Amino acid sequence: MTTTEPRRARTIAEFNDIAGKFFVPREIGASIASWRPRPTDVVISPFGKCGTTWLQQIFHTLRTGGDMDFDDISRVVPWIEMATAVNLPVEAPQRAEPRGFKSHLAHNALPPGAKGIVSFRDPRDALVSMYRFMEGWFLEPGAVPIADFADNWIGRDSGRSYWGHLLSWWNARQDPGVLILSYEQMIADPETSIRRVAAFCDIPLDDALLALTLERSSLRYMLAHKDRFDDAMNRKVSEVRCNLPAGSDSAKVRQGGVGAHKAELTPEIIAKLDARWREQVTPVTGLADYAALEAALRAE
Repeated sequence: MTTTEPRRARTIAEFNDIAGKFFVPREIGASIASWRPRPTDVVISPFGKCGTTWLQQIFHTLRTGGDMDFDDISRVVPWIEMATAVNLPVEAPQRAEPRGFKSHLAHNALPPGAKGIVSFRDPRDALVSMYRFMEGWFLEPGAVPIADFADNWIGRDSGRSYWGHLLSWWNARQDPGVLILSYEQMIADPETSIRRVAAFCDIPLDDALLALTLERSSLRYMLAHKDRFDDAMNRKVSEVRCNLPAGSDSAKVRQGGVGAHKAELTPEIIAKLDARWREQVTPVTGLADYAALEAALRAE
């Protein structure tokens, strides 16, 4: 029997083919359907590369008082859509209350009945972060130009796009069961962000727990323990399903920060992103760009 040597994508077409093998709609649907939301459940559901792992760590630290006895943060705060793929039952007992889950679903796609936390992020930075995240895992480093990746990211259909996800949660921001933060706000004032998450989740917060959470959700701490935040369960599945090389770099904790796109994106890519914002977001929100939306969010 002939076997194909494992390889990463060298074109966008190959990348989309690999992603289709990894994310199986029927399996994802079954995983979502197996979840039984409770009013106290907390679902952390930003768009990809907009602060999900960071919020998972904040939440899990708060509810457990600092538990780090896990190999993958998504083992203790499970990813609803991919739970079936990694053989982790969504309804399995968790280590502490409230129960917590990860998702990337839009508000209108998430089964009702639980609380939702979302962090927004500048789409230019989110795009660069996703590109760098995929390099060395799904993409052969240096093979796919960022311009090609950007066109693919920008052109996703509304049900799976950054724009559709953002608008779905923006429109639900007055719901008392929804907490919206911004990535930029979390960096600028992590203490206030942690206090807001604790209050929203009904987790008592004293000075000691606040200090511990600030430490264990810091970039320094998470980089020092980045093997807990590297999507190990999903990486193992992808290596089998997608015939990817073993031992890929799937680390999620990186020195991305705010404004990283300025050194990565060409004016042409930025213009395309800005144009899509004006087409998709401005007519609904009246806000000209992400900076205006982020300022409006802080003002609220």
